[in-house]
Amino acid sequence: MTKVSVEITGTGWLTTFQDLGRRDSERLGVPTGGAADQHSAAVANLLAGNPRHATLLENLGGDLTLIPEREILIAVTGAPARVTVGGSLVDSWSPIVVPAGLEIRVSDVQLGLRTYLAINGAIAAETFLSSAAPDARMGFSQVLTPGAGLLVETEFRGFRRASLGGALFRLPVPVARFAEGPWEIDVVETSGTCAIPGIRELIAESTYVVTGRSNHVGLRLDGPVRHPGDDTEIVSHGVPIGALEIPHADELIVLGRYRTLTAGYPIVGVAARSCLPLLGQAGPGRELRFRWIERSSAVERAAQRERELRALENAVAEAFGALGFPGHSRSSS
Repeated sequence: MTKVSVEITGTGWLTTFQDLGRRDSERLGVPTGGAADQHSAAVANLLAGNPRHATLLENLGGDLTLIPEREILIAVTGAPARVTVGGSLVDSWSPIVVPAGLEIRVSDVQLGLRTYLAINGAIAAETFLSSAAPDARMGFSQVLTPGAGLLVETEFRGFRRASLGGALFRLPVPVARFAEGPWEIDVVETSGTCAIPGIRELIAESTYVVTGRSNHVGLRLDGPVRHPGDDTEIVSHGVPIGALEIPHADELIVLGRYRTLTAGYPIVGVAARSCLPLLGQAGPGRELRFRWIERSSAVERAAQRERELRALENAVAEAFGALGFPGHSRSSS
């Protein structure tokens, strides 16, 4: 193992340490948290030769810039962005070898909110409940500032053949797609869907807009809603990530990975797991439309996404091994 220093010279609006979140923490009353776009974060790590749950960087807009003291291997995923190394355009959603001293720049983020940058090896970062994922409510911000240094412990020694800018090899990368127009989100019914007559049809026929009051707890959406027809109090109950909640105000909320774990508002549907990464990229002004699907279809789409990630894991391990790099990992969830 070699310890490599990487200088953070620019962090844009917000850059934090991140991973896929805490395991088994919700039984302790602590949200799992983790990357808003779990798919992009997992793919970035796999492309960099890491386990998918390894620590990486999550950038929320603006220019992220880094300079490594030695050659490193990186991957950048997430929302469409301009990625350069030493001023030369390179591929996102692909492993990239960065020579020592050249600036990595991620800029001009479009359509979505977040990009993810993974570096081969273990990034030194503090943890809370065994995760580097930030949780500001617990006083664990993980915010990076310009001038900060990353320390990465890596086995990367370069490949026998590699060129700056182009893809090192062809991989079955499940690249996330970001549409220009309204994003379509699959949702499934809950026991609360029928509690408000007509809400299923209203949601299916309407377009909702993400408001500026949204945050990591949930997306607040401007659009038509209906409330229960009486004032009967709803007993607080557990709520999943992706729950479509109707509070007292005339808005629809889609709960995120940092939601409170219980609530007393009607839950009228749940976003399919395969659509949660897209919701994690939805910023103010983004239009969303909801499409009701059967639970079995939601389960199959989540399983297909997992098959894609496992196929990438295996392909990366084989390709890295063929290039003489022993530091790849098939370790997953």
